[in-house]
Amino acid sequence: MSNKKLNFCTLFDSNYLSRGHVMLRSLFKMESRAFVYVFAFDEICESVLKSWNHPRLQVISLSEFEDDELLAVKPTRSPAEYCWTCTPSVIRFCLKKYNLDACTYIDADLFFFSSPKILFEEMGDKSVLITEHRYTPEFDQSKACGIYCVQFMCFKSDECGLKVLEWWRSACLDWCYEIIEEDRFGDQKYLDDWLDRFKGVHSLQHLGAGVAPWNIQQYEIFKNENVLFIKKDHDVFPVVFYHFQDFKRLSTGYMHFGRYARYIFTDIQKKLFYHVYSLALIESNQWIEKMVNGQYIKNYDIKDGWFKRFFNKKFRKSLRPLENISEKKYG
Repeated sequence: MSNKKLNFCTLFDSNYLSRGHVMLRSLFKMESRAFVYVFAFDEICESVLKSWNHPRLQVISLSEFEDDELLAVKPTRSPAEYCWTCTPSVIRFCLKKYNLDACTYIDADLFFFSSPKILFEEMGDKSVLITEHRYTPEFDQSKACGIYCVQFMCFKSDECGLKVLEWWRSACLDWCYEIIEEDRFGDQKYLDDWLDRFKGVHSLQHLGAGVAPWNIQQYEIFKNENVLFIKKDHDVFPVVFYHFQDFKRLSTGYMHFGRYARYIFTDIQKKLFYHVYSLALIESNQWIEKMVNGQYIKNYDIKDGWFKRFFNKKFRKSLRPLENISEKKYG
């Protein structure tokens, strides 16, 4: 692999600021060639990220990014739906504005445990890289939410890559809602037939990319020489990134694993993934509060009344307080 810069893009607002900050820090730590274009979806997010002044970070405001087509559909979408609508457009913006050979979209709630360079090596000369959800059978939501996850997607600026990207952008501008239909859901279910519809699309085979609450039950987890691995059957993969969808730290000091409380985690999975991420979130929130003089509203704080109403007593008892976690600083 060459020393060529690896270009990434992401988008988030201040509600995801600490998660986005954690994701960026983990990526920068694991890959020295990573350069990220962050699309800041509100002024607080833009101000904090620009104040960070990281040499491998380019912050782009909505006023710089939004075009007439996006502004025309914006009033018809919820904030989440508008972010989904914008995903192909931010990739397209980076490729064209900065004349990039390739750009990889990454979700703000990822955490990198190793360099993603191995994923690009697998991609080879293909034009588009997509990743499956790889659902554990009992948690399979592919009919509703799609086979593939919009979490880590690489597009090359070649004929095949741009053709796929323009098709996806047009589809999302036309329809992108949090509504489950037979052949579409948000920006995500559009990906289901890309391997048949387009040339040059590769579905990632590396199981260490896209470990998530909906598939972690399939894997044995272990560490060797400070590298985190997953094992399925006889196949072993280093963990590249984990997708912490809908994870929050409660104001009580407990961890909220997402709306889908039926997901099952072992103690070792909680320790090696969620405890590490929780500590990183705490540190990032403390940093952000200093940046904005204590005016930042912590996205991980949830009122206890809501927590008690939402979860049953058995599930609440299964959570573990953060006080039991080592206070070792995140690197």
